[in-house]
Amino acid sequence: MHTNNEKQEANVSVIIPTLNAGDSFGMLLKLLKEQTIQPHELIIIDSCSDDATVQLAQAAGAKILTVQRTDFDHGGTRNLAADYASGDILMFMTQDVIPVNGRLIENLVKPLVGDSTHDEVVYTYARQIAGADGNLLEKLARANNYPQESSVQSYEDIERLGIKTFFCSNACSAIRRDVFEQMGGFQSPVIFNEDMFMAARCILSGMKIGYCAEAQVNHTHNYTIKQQFKRFFDNGVSMRCNAWIHPYASATKAGSKLVKKQIIGLRDARKLYLIPKLVAESAAKLIGYKLGMNYDRLPSKLCRRMSMHRLIWDQIDRGDLLVKTPVHVNENVQSKSR
Repeated sequence: MHTNNEKQEANVSVIIPTLNAGDSFGMLLKLLKEQTIQPHELIIIDSCSDDATVQLAQAAGAKILTVQRTDFDHGGTRNLAADYASGDILMFMTQDVIPVNGRLIENLVKPLVGDSTHDEVVYTYARQIAGADGNLLEKLARANNYPQESSVQSYEDIERLGIKTFFCSNACSAIRRDVFEQMGGFQSPVIFNEDMFMAARCILSGMKIGYCAEAQVNHTHNYTIKQQFKRFFDNGVSMRCNAWIHPYASATKAGSKLVKKQIIGLRDARKLYLIPKLVAESAAKLIGYKLGMNYDRLPSKLCRRMSMHRLIWDQIDRGDLLVKTPVHVNENVQSKSR
């Protein structure tokens, strides 16, 4: 159990992987300095950017680590930065999120460091709100995935939520360092879903994940239909390489529920003319995912063309992404749920 003294002494290491982060990165760094809880340290792990990303990070007093673009993967790169961190809470962000206010860190780490009602919450994630530049479909999708009410996800929710029980996002998340080390860090190498796999392992071990709606960031991706296809192709590849999580994937139909909510949102906004785009986008996601789930039956050159992360395919071709050791459910967790 964490005490109030631990709450006061908690040190938060903020870790951000970067690659040509652009002008908005300066705003993110500025707003991190204005938080009610200041980062204990800021670690930027950069994939050889050729813009001003590193200079901006240096000016903000960040520790700079560098990886080659060919060596980047979503899990291993974050693990490398975590090895350099000294905080007892690791907070992961992406370069394109913007804190909504100065209480982001405070609200995100609150369940991890004090309140006895959240003793088993070990990994939290923030609410993502599409910015003003987000299109309507993007705003509806963010609103569906990141509701206004906070929640806690545990093993008991699997029957009701299926794989959504493990939903988590490293766009803005925080995890207790001791748990991170206990879990062996993020899966690596991995092409996608390192956050979901970590959340799943925590939950199957008897711990809980917290969604903190009060911790808010703007995060917008106006993906084209082609980009959605590539993103969900990588998602499918990731799932194919992790057969241990498949039993939980069939228990929910999150994709169809999202589409229904988006249609209702289009109707309410009187923009039903966007339905063809929604249908095309949904089809691209489904086809991309199905192809990704069967990537091992496809030519490697074709897979590289369909992927958002072409540089990781050397590792995939070697079979490095295949997780052959099953993830077991803690027996105490199973007995509690009966």
